[in-house]
Amino acid sequence: MGLAFKEETFRDDYTYRNSLDAIRRFPFPFPEDKYMYSVNIEPHVKGKPGSVLEFPLDIDEHYVSECRDKAITLARDPGRYASLPHMMDAQWDVLELIMESLSRDYPEQFKLTKDGNRWTWQNLPLGIENTFTFGDRSSLPMEPFEYVGRQIQGDWVILDQREGTLFADAGIVTSQADWSLAFDVGMSWHQWHAPVPRATEIGVMDRALKFMMNLQLGEPVRRLNWTMTLNPRLDTSPENYPLWGPDRNHITLDNAGDRVHLRVELQTLFRLPRSNGIVFSIRCYLISLNELATYPRWAKRFHRILKDLHPDLLEYKGLTKFHATAVEWLSRYDDGAPLDIGTHPE
Repeated sequence: MGLAFKEETFRDDYTYRNSLDAIRRFPFPFPEDKYMYSVNIEPHVKGKPGSVLEFPLDIDEHYVSECRDKAITLARDPGRYASLPHMMDAQWDVLELIMESLSRDYPEQFKLTKDGNRWTWQNLPLGIENTFTFGDRSSLPMEPFEYVGRQIQGDWVILDQREGTLFADAGIVTSQADWSLAFDVGMSWHQWHAPVPRATEIGVMDRALKFMMNLQLGEPVRRLNWTMTLNPRLDTSPENYPLWGPDRNHITLDNAGDRVHLRVELQTLFRLPRSNGIVFSIRCYLISLNELATYPRWAKRFHRILKDLHPDLLEYKGLTKFHATAVEWLSRYDDGAPLDIGTHPE
């Protein structure tokens, strides 16, 4: 599979843009005209060729630029990577998962050679090559989870299963939607998800936990989640709120098309073989309203989703200040006629 990587930025001058192919494969998350928070988990099986679901881990045109942005965030705030001492087996599990997946599915970009426990890893897009001993921390320049986590798009959290629940005990998180790894690391499942509105009331988190505790090795699952971001900024962490929070006050009908972005997370969960933990991948995709409207059916449906979104979700997702403007901008694509579309354009 050939990939052309783009040079772009996710801060300051914001040169990030989606190509026509990237727009077409965008994981539009709305199968109907209404939205309510739900588990919406399905088996993480192979999708259509060229789609974001073709392979277990998706690499796209933004790969190099996203990894560079991740490195910038980690250099400014090393605390975006954290792992509790008992998580080393799980770290090696994740390294193996990512290296084997990328080298198998993207052989032109990534190569993995094994001689027993002596492994050689080549990441051609980032110009990285290391030979190391699998299981020996001293043979890598940093902890194995951080080493491989810097070379993959999205955020990654490792969940340790004990005491009848899951604990977020390791993570590399640089593109989160307004939550903090430094605050959440070591928390249990219900502590971590306590801010989600009405989730406890309707039992969503209890059902999700029960499902995940029974996740089987070799049977990963996935779900889509979404929010909105102003400017194509990956790092919308609480720690950096002064850098991005004020943008909410400056959205108008004239600039909404360029600045307001739908932010979709492809969340995948894999059971890990040695540690019996679960790795939770949160892969972020961004698309501006102008790009979204390339497919007017998407803009029409998104208008209906936003227009009727529950006030608690508006507050939770941080949309309150620019919600009305985004709804008005999208309304030009909604003639009120019934809409029957899938989540991807044909």
